[in-house]
Formats: sequence, structure tokens, C-alpha cells
Amino acid sequence: MADGDVLEVGAERPIPVSEVELRFSRAGGPGGQHVNTSSTRVEAVFDVAGSTSLSDDERERALERLGSRLDSDGRLRVVARTERSQRRNRDAALRRMAEMLRHALAPPPPPRRKTRPTKASAERRIAEKKRSGEVKRMRRPPQGDD
Repeated sequence: MADGDVLEVGAERPIPVSEVELRFSRAGGPGGQHVNTSSTRVEAVFDVAGSTSLSDDERERALERLGSRLDSDGRLRVVARTERSQRRNRDAALRRMAEMLRHALAPPPPPRRKTRPTKASAERRIAEKKRSGEVKRMRRPPQGDD
């Protein structure tokens, strides 16, 4: 979210709102005649590729994870136009942008450590397989061994 002039995308990763370009234009939707005169639609653009507040690793991770959301210049674009107020649309666009960046900049999870089943669980599994096989064998029609 936007607190003052900082976009909070993590505990130790504030991004200055000055790096986010905000454009305002007229939006359709609710508002009647008001909508024809007010520029309430907000377009927030953040240059991920050229940001000075991201480290090289973070920039690389964000470019990879946001790939489909970025334009050809490596900029993230978020549009908000659902509210009737420019201020609320601005806050909504910055909030959504912060959420996207938060997910994109999150460190990758640690690799999974392989574990082996315990001896007891392996024995239980084999015993259950034998029980299941015995049940199926008992369901068969009797064989004519006479």
C-alpha cells in the first residue's frame, strides 16, 4: 500500500512512489455527468527494468515472474477505474501494484529435502498391500481343482 510517498512491497523493500508514473484520464462507468468532466481513471506505471530501488537479483526475479504483465520496455502497468474518486482509484492502483511486486520479489522457497519412509511405515504399507491382495483373492470364484 502507499504510505505517504513509499510503496510498501516488503519489510525491508520500500519503493519510492516517485518511481511510479501516475497518469490520469477520463473513465466510463458510474458517475453520470460527473464522469464526463473528471479524470478519475488512474494508470500507474513502474519501470521494473530501470528501477534504482531494486537490487540486480530482485530486478531479475521480478522481470521473470511478471513477464506476461510487463510491456516491451520492462514496465509494469496497473489501471484502476472502478471508483468515482481519483484518490481512491490512485490508492487502489498503488495497492494492486504493491501486491504484485510483493509476490514477484518474494524469495524462492528452499529446495525440498528428500526424506525416507520409516521402517515401521514401510512395514505397514506392505502389510496393507498383503491384506488387500488377500481380500481380492477371496473375492475370486473358486477354482475347479478337482
